[in-house]
Amino acid sequence: MTTRLRVVVLPLAAVLFLTSAGIAQVPKVNTVLYGASYYHEYMPYERLEQDVQMMEKAGISVVRLGESTWSSWEPRDGEFSFAWMERILDRLHKAGIQVILGTPTYSIPPWLYRKHPEILVTRLGEKKSYYGPRQNMDITHPTYLFYAERVIRQVVSHFKDHPAVIGYQVDNETSSYETAGKNVQQNFVEYLRKKFSTTAELNRIWGLTYWGQLINDWDEFPPRDEILNPGYKLEWERFQQKITTDFLAWQGAIVREYKKTDQFITHNFVGGVRTNIDEFEIAKNLDITAVNPYHDVQEDLDGFGIALSGDLCRSLKQNNYLITETNAQTIGWDSKWQRPPYDGQLRLNVYSHLAHGANMVAYWHWHSLHYGQETYWKGVLSHDLEPNRAYQEVSRTAHELKELGPRLVNLKKKSKVAVLYSVDSHQGIRFMPFSDKVDYLSVLHQLYRALFELNVGVDFVFPGSANFGDYAVIVVPPLYIASDALLEKLAAYANSGGHLLLTFKSGFCNEHSTVRWQRVPGPLRKAAGFSYQEFSSLKGELPLKGDPFQVGDANRVSVWAEMILPEGATALAYYDHPFFGKYPAITRNKYGKGSVTYEGTVLSGKLQEKVLLELLQLAGLTGPDQKLPAPVRVQHGVSNAGKTLHYYLNYSGAPQTFAYPYAGGVELLTRKPIAKAQNITLQPWDLVIVEEN
Repeated sequence: MTTRLRVVVLPLAAVLFLTSAGIAQVPKVNTVLYGASYYHEYMPYERLEQDVQMMEKAGISVVRLGESTWSSWEPRDGEFSFAWMERILDRLHKAGIQVILGTPTYSIPPWLYRKHPEILVTRLGEKKSYYGPRQNMDITHPTYLFYAERVIRQVVSHFKDHPAVIGYQVDNETSSYETAGKNVQQNFVEYLRKKFSTTAELNRIWGLTYWGQLINDWDEFPPRDEILNPGYKLEWERFQQKITTDFLAWQGAIVREYKKTDQFITHNFVGGVRTNIDEFEIAKNLDITAVNPYHDVQEDLDGFGIALSGDLCRSLKQNNYLITETNAQTIGWDSKWQRPPYDGQLRLNVYSHLAHGANMVAYWHWHSLHYGQETYWKGVLSHDLEPNRAYQEVSRTAHELKELGPRLVNLKKKSKVAVLYSVDSHQGIRFMPFSDKVDYLSVLHQLYRALFELNVGVDFVFPGSANFGDYAVIVVPPLYIASDALLEKLAAYANSGGHLLLTFKSGFCNEHSTVRWQRVPGPLRKAAGFSYQEFSSLKGELPLKGDPFQVGDANRVSVWAEMILPEGATALAYYDHPFFGKYPAITRNKYGKGSVTYEGTVLSGKLQEKVLLELLQLAGLTGPDQKLPAPVRVQHGVSNAGKTLHYYLNYSGAPQTFAYPYAGGVELLTRKPIAKAQNITLQPWDLVIVEEN
């Protein structure tokens, strides 16, 4: 079945304007979705009926289709083929399996490359991409956009009424791919013209009088390639992020023209903290967020990667989210590091995702590939395509979720601690690094890990978030780039009763990566209760005088020292050093109804954990969760039915026992009653879920 269609691509701004009325409300799902990506077109022989029967038997409830197959949808220019997918969708629907359909725009077909090689991305230094990899195109190029819009409209309009389709994934793990060709550089100049209006304003903000680089006319504007100015480089990164945001909003607007009101639009972010895109802005144009977290297994499985990706994804819209890809068996673009999960780990990971607010868990992918780059990124089925150990564990979990899904879905979490994430600060520090070993992300990960290991529920907030006041504690990795308004917002948060933890370099530069000309930490000075005029790199590690946080061998700091001059703040720790010893390393200032704690140096991991624990105690946020055995993680939330749920997860190969500290209830997986103070023993790589009465 083929059709031909010619379309006219609307300008991006016009498409966005069409959707300015807002984003549709996502229909609430009534159970947890569990499944995998499925590519019948990749199979070495015809086995659709066999695959779907195996899915039915296992209890699979959702699959993701279509995002990797532009050349199957459109085998030749303007000829569209749908029959192959219709039979897949029809069979899945007959089995009661729901479908998320992807737009296939992240990997261009060979005919498009042959006809228009100019659409391949050109990176800085005139480095042109080649055909072969995916994500090798300039997503701003008008020719690429023409063909992308055409295939999106064809696919979505054809399948919009299919009863199996519950939602659409726009593109796949998108970024700008560092596109920097001449057309992109010209678009950047237009972006700057709109933002700053005049070259005189740009000269002033970026300090282009330095080295005599003043710009008198926009036609003189130099390309990005060898630029050293930090303000220029920061704005370029923002522009690169905006390219991705606008591209996904553009795709979403096209899909929204066709989709039914009960179908959603999502995008699957790469797992972890990704600094090349602005996930907070992208999420505003999605109905629901999704993420692809891959993580360590076997002895290295500790839940950290699952928690970090989940908490960030949930925080983008303060709502539940989807896991569109995660580990099934082994992962890797070669076979150098093949580590299948131990018995119980697949199941444990599913419930870990649900404990952080996921409403769906889907593996990449159903079957292992027999060719191509991802041959060793194995799916639920191995290369023999037969039932195996992973299939059996997936089946066990799916049948549990068939019963428990309605009680676990739409978990509402109320965290009292947040981490402020600033991608601008990451970029600013990247351009002016203070260490080869420590950077913005390493500090963010250290802070998050300390909270994770203290069993503290965490949200992420962003410079544009309006809900700072919802949290008792906000933890701030080095806020190197920040407007006066953001710093004043943080000071007001503390003044109103919040407890703020700031780290070194915070408040140093404004939003243009220009160093403030008032004493550091600028607008935070009164709230922090100190200032400083000097700082120093540290040649090696330094201890703190008297081991103030009782951490023994971990009583050490390194890399960086700000020479803090207290102006009302209390010193919590001093350097043990003949020169630096006169300066506090860590301070705390009572400010209004709250407090500001400041770390002027890089702490060891254990020391960081103890500083955070003391702050949590000050905020009244500690209790039995901090007394659990070390490998046990706990997450809390409220179910659809208004019942409080407690997930206890054992990330170890040994049994773990603890006294259950909350109100009595029922353990959902075994249906056994649980009383307050009753001992619970978690088996290796196992869990319990307690629903309070």
